[in-house]
Parts: sequence; structure tokens; C-alpha cells
Amino acid sequence: MDKIIRNILTKIESSGYEAYLIGGYVRDLLVGKTTYDIDITTNATPRELLEIFPSSNTKNLGGIDFKIKEYHFEITTYREEIKYKNRKPIEYNYVDNLLTDLNRRDFTINAICMNKKGEIIDLINGTEDLRNYKIRMIGSIETKIKEDPLRILRGIRIATHLNFTIESNLYKSFKENIKEVLTLSSTRIKEEIDKILLSDYVRKGLKLLEELGASKILKIENYEDIVPIKSLEGMYAQIKIGYDLPFTKVEKDNIEKLKKILKEKEITKETIYQYGLYLCLIAADIKSINKKTINKMYKELPIHDKNEINIKAEELMQEFGICGKMISTTFEELEHLIINNKLKNKRSEIIKYLKQK
Repeated sequence: MDKIIRNILTKIESSGYEAYLIGGYVRDLLVGKTTYDIDITTNATPRELLEIFPSSNTKNLGGIDFKIKEYHFEITTYREEIKYKNRKPIEYNYVDNLLTDLNRRDFTINAICMNKKGEIIDLINGTEDLRNYKIRMIGSIETKIKEDPLRILRGIRIATHLNFTIESNLYKSFKENIKEVLTLSSTRIKEEIDKILLSDYVRKGLKLLEELGASKILKIENYEDIVPIKSLEGMYAQIKIGYDLPFTKVEKDNIEKLKKILKEKEITKETIYQYGLYLCLIAADIKSINKKTINKMYKELPIHDKNEINIKAEELMQEFGICGKMISTTFEELEHLIINNKLKNKRSEIIKYLKQK
């Protein structure tokens, strides 16, 4: 445990309260993975937490959050949740009992606690499921899914992340309730799919999405031959997804361009010139092309933009009477010749070529 994390727990305890690490940090630590999102559960109320950490931000659901270096801390008060609406508990009570708080959570492996000494407190038998590589729901499966359908995608994502299996009753319930995923916001859906696509076990995740019916309702296709890489745009470029996910304009453009590059038999100088080094390096990763080769080709390009061509549109008009669409056509021709080293990017050479033509 990092000294920074231990100091936060100590600070809460020194103020007279209980404090435990919980959730993804503990789960991942026990299986040898690293995460910088730190969840802490405590019997200190949000008001009391603000007195301990006055510069922190308050959270809607009873807690605070703040960042220290690479860590993002979320500290929440023990609570029991009484009534949900639109995935959010609209009725809940703060409690002074750790077990009550644990019972409101989703999966057993997310309810394993750790104190500042690094000792495990496991009141839900999460470590047993961790040893058995299994995702199991705490309490009533139907109730938990009804409360928050995001737990379906979260379960699939965690099973993918850890290369775990989903407990049989939970698997069956996920399949029966898969259409509930469509009640989620497109932002939430994309966040989970993003994490699945960037997982080391992405093929397992895509297979689970298919088996449980999520691929059908989200219209995810053409993922059988996906090549795992660490570029999210590169991963989306390899699949077809009909569901309207909230990509930015830049993401949409890059994904469409990557699809075009991937359809080409090879990455040429013209490909690199047209689409740029960034996208071609992603495509090279997918095509198993040495990135040094792509970087070398980029460096050897005589020009990287048509504005670098040593003649201006005004000169084409004055010297040769070229105008209108012929200007862009002429520049395209010059680009092709210069990029392929068939014409030097010198004004005198360009004029000589155009005069001969």
C-alpha cells in the first residue's frame, strides 16, 4: 500500500472514525493489478469528512472526492439504500455499520475491505470468489439489476478485466434482463464498452457480450478478428457498432479514417501523407507493421502538407491561366508526384514540369 493511501486512512482514524479501502483497488491489488482510483468507506458523515479534508469536493451521494498526485480518492459514508430511481438511490440512510454498507454493493469481489495495516476484512466472502475467479452478486440478483441495470455491463466488464467467469445464476439473469441495458445513457454504455475494448482479455469480453445478447441489442458486429491494441479509436475502427455512442467529432473522424486505412493492402507514403503519422501508426499496430518503418517513411516525405508545395495558387493563375477546379486538380497531381519523388519540390522544377505539360 502506498504511503499516500495509508496517510489518508490514518487521518480519518485519527479523527475517531473507521476507514477501509474497498472496491476495485483492493480487488485488483489481490490479483496483482494496479489502479489509481481509490475508494474508501467510513462511518464519518460527509460533513465530518469535510472537516478532515476541507479542500475536497462534495459528492451527491454522501461523500467527498479529491486527487493527490496520480491517485483519485472517493470517500463515502456507510449507508443503506432504500429506494432507487433512474439508477440513483433517492432514499438512503447513513449508518454506523460496515456490513450494512457492504450489502448495498454489487459484487462480492468489490466488497473486500482493507485497513491501513494492509489486513483484509472480508465479511461477504469476496476473497473466496476471487480465488475461484468468479463474479457473484451480493444479495438478490433481480433486485440489484432492477436497481441499476448498469451492473450488467459492469459485471461483463469486470469479468473481462480479470478474466473471471460469471456465476451461473448471475449469468442467466444478465441474459434474461439484457434489454435493460438500453435504459442506460449512451455515455454510460460507451464507458463500459471502452473499458472492455481496452482490456487484455477483449476477445473474452466481446464473446460475453455476444452470448448474453448485448451485441445484438447494441448492434456490435465484425469483431471476430479483432487485434487487441491500446488505442481506443483503433479498437472501434475494427468493429461495426450500430448503436449511437457519444463519440466526439474528432473521434468519429479518426475512426472513419482508420477504417479506410485498414482496407488498404499496405500503408504507402501517400497513405501517411493523406492521413497523418498518428493514424498510420495505429493502423500499423493493427496490421503488425513495424512502427519504425512508418516513422521512417514519414520523415522521408518531401512534404507533409500541400501548403509546403513551392508554388502558390496565384502563380498558377498568372503563369498558366489555371483557375477554378483545375487549381485543386493541379495541386493534387503535384502532391502525388512530389510525395513519390517523381518531381522535386523546387519552384523552378515545378514550373518546368507545368510548362512541359
